[in-house]
Amino acid sequence: MDHSVDLTEAEAQSGYDSVEQNNISVYRRVLPAVVNITSNAVAYDWFWGAVPQQGQGSGFIVDTHGHILTNYHVIEGGRQIEVTLSNKHKYKAQVVLTDKPHDLALLQIDAPNLTPAVLSNSQNLQVGQKVYAIGNPFGLSGTMTTGIISALRSVRGPEGNLIENAIQTDAAINPGNSGGPLLNSHGEVIGINSLIATNPNEQIEQSAGIGFAIPINTAKAVLEDFAHYGRIRRPSLGITSLPIGPDLAQQMGLAADYGVLIQRVLPGGAAERAGLHGGDKQAYLGNTPIYLGGDLIIGIDGREVTTGQDISQIMDEHKTGDKVAVTFLRGQRKMTAQVTLEEAGTRTA
Repeated sequence: MDHSVDLTEAEAQSGYDSVEQNNISVYRRVLPAVVNITSNAVAYDWFWGAVPQQGQGSGFIVDTHGHILTNYHVIEGGRQIEVTLSNKHKYKAQVVLTDKPHDLALLQIDAPNLTPAVLSNSQNLQVGQKVYAIGNPFGLSGTMTTGIISALRSVRGPEGNLIENAIQTDAAINPGNSGGPLLNSHGEVIGINSLIATNPNEQIEQSAGIGFAIPINTAKAVLEDFAHYGRIRRPSLGITSLPIGPDLAQQMGLAADYGVLIQRVLPGGAAERAGLHGGDKQAYLGNTPIYLGGDLIIGIDGREVTTGQDISQIMDEHKTGDKVAVTFLRGQRKMTAQVTLEEAGTRTA
């Protein structure tokens, strides 16, 4: 019996097409900036016995001084945090800054010859753009996946926080990818991979083709505050608000079919000091109480405002103490007020 097998072999290594060449180039260029983060914490059982716990995530180097960006939920509760570089060297990390509302954390290691990632601008991202995710899903270090920007939308993060202008992508993101970079086709960071949508009927969290990343501009604003003040000082108008669309505008009898309706101005806050008004008549939107009669913000510094996301994006471009021109409708009157931005979280309604 003839047991030979006739194989057809390639004469030489086939070349890579332009797409493959770019994939390889991005991976090789960015991989040295991507790190694996291990967070060791201690929980307690019913008998108050200590139970060690370990979590894993990703992060990326942002400067040669050893600063590393990641998600807050990656290191939350960690007593010891260890960073493993792409060259397999391990370093103890210090937590320099945490920003739980934005699910961000800044770590620092003492290591030589670091390669920082290049941070892009996430302001003008477009659905359909090609993206790459590099991280350590399920502890598999240096894993790269590709996809596109599927949508730009606000979502709730793992801590219940609102992620404004989150980047939705179909690039495979799994547990362990959190904190790693989402990259554009040039290998520049446009976002920080943070969470995935999962099937509630599945017991294991894994990619369902819907992942979300925090826009890098949000992180850059945090880093700028840290550089100037040693802490986070995010600017705010000092209001609570309700986005308005055509249907709501018609029901409420508003003079414009878009904008952000001020619900409350925080006492002594930026908006109140500038003369802006909140609502004074309670009503209900479904089961949610709202207030009518407040000013309707339609623009800031000449830019149209249609949602709270627009305001958040403009705030990310400013600092506490900056002045902005807020255009609003009070009844049928179009007005403008100069508002000096205050530090977010310094007042409550």
